[in-house]
Amino acid sequence: MEADPGAAEAVAMWRALLARRGGARAALPAPADADAARLRDLCAPLTEPASAPDGTFVTAHLAQSLDGRIATASGVSRWISGAADIVHTHRLRALHHAVIVGAGTVHHDDPRLTTREVEGPNALRVVLDPDRRLHAGYQVFRDGLPTLLACAADAAAPCGDAEILPLPRAGRGLDLAALVRALRARGLTHLFVEGGGVTVGRFLAAGLIDRLHVTVAPLLLGDGIPALVLPGAGTPEQGLRFPLAVHRLGDDMLFDCAIARRAIVP
Repeated sequence: MEADPGAAEAVAMWRALLARRGGARAALPAPADADAARLRDLCAPLTEPASAPDGTFVTAHLAQSLDGRIATASGVSRWISGAADIVHTHRLRALHHAVIVGAGTVHHDDPRLTTREVEGPNALRVVLDPDRRLHAGYQVFRDGLPTLLACAADAAAPCGDAEILPLPRAGRGLDLAALVRALRARGLTHLFVEGGGVTVGRFLAAGLIDRLHVTVAPLLLGDGIPALVLPGAGTPEQGLRFPLAVHRLGDDMLFDCAIARRAIVP
């Protein structure tokens, strides 16, 4: 059986994208294959050099049902989106220096946060747990891979194999701008906020998201955890509008939102 030239082009495109990880100026091929071109269009913007004043580029991703839920009322989220979105999530991990999740995601899903579905490096795992409520039994704290546990300075305490990063508090959470600065100081310029909805919402409210990927599955849950909780705009004009591209991921639709560090005006 002859090799599929389109598949070979997609592999070559992915490896070229990996070479641009962290904003490196590696050239991308001009593929004839449609799948390779879609991969370039979706992922290349995430590999651009950081242009924000803090020297970082921050991507966020959520997978939700058509009625805007990221999990059932009991917190079950596996799996709202399909296999193609899972692969895309692993690609996002591979293209970024750090992957960031909130304590709720670790508690409900016990994720590994590693790159397993695609070729590419693992990102540094960063868990946000302001009040240090998570125990050391979760996979990210005991598998021997690097994990940074960010918590409030007044709640800092050891947790398994994780390195503790004390940060100032900001409201009910952490000072996310201080987190981004701390990661940049370690040479981590491209950051991926994987979830959950509260964490992504706080990054958006703080004006710290450059690119937001929202994958919408053809699924209705009727009730459950909302995708995003954000400060409300006073009028539609005060809401956040942005350039948008749409990509098909299997049965799901991915909305690629160029947020560019803007936030809702309350």
